[in-house]
Amino acid sequence: MALGPLSAARCGPYREDMNGILVLPDGPLARASLELARSSESQPILDHSIRSFLFARLLAEHEGSLNDAAYDEDLLFAATVMHDLGLGEHARGGARFEVEGADLAAAVLRNHRIAEADIDRVWEAIALHSSTGIAHRRGLLTYLTHTGVFIDVGRITDAIPERARQEVFTAYPRPAGDRSIGDAIVAHAMRSEAAAPPGSLGFELLRQHREANAVSRKITRNSQSKE
Repeated sequence: MALGPLSAARCGPYREDMNGILVLPDGPLARASLELARSSESQPILDHSIRSFLFARLLAEHEGSLNDAAYDEDLLFAATVMHDLGLGEHARGGARFEVEGADLAAAVLRNHRIAEADIDRVWEAIALHSSTGIAHRRGLLTYLTHTGVFIDVGRITDAIPERARQEVFTAYPRPAGDRSIGDAIVAHAMRSEAAAPPGSLGFELLRQHREANAVSRKITRNSQSKE
């Protein structure tokens, strides 16, 4: 097993061994997934992706899903660590970022000869990771991926023990006021209409960005006219 930056050898259940919660999966698929994310994403987005996996696994442990037949840690790692590939340098803006990321991740899994049914599960988990109200109804992998992501961004605050949550943030800090994800989504949405179809997260954040810029320009003009 690969270790997180502050972790020691895993020696017990996550809830008993706090360092154990930072252990990352190892193996060809895990290494390829992490390397692609590391080589194509900014460090804050990569750290977000790793935290999302750790939170998703903690949630599975907390809810008793680790022994569920549908639980697969390698697929969960692939889905969470690669869920934002659509915000990296390999995404061209031909579709919304969730879908581009899912397509890129599927290619990695296919190169490692993962079964098509499992590739489809990971694709769906990534494509729906921002889809509140849908993801939790599409199976354990999609539910854990979505919830791990939303725990990290602060949209879900009571799903796992606070001590464990803070342990993850100590290992993989999130800078105060960090806007890396939102800014990356807006930058991707600006590439084409296909990248931000109406109703998508990209469309909404781009709309907010443009409205904020319009207000800022208006304030600047008013200020200049009074000088």
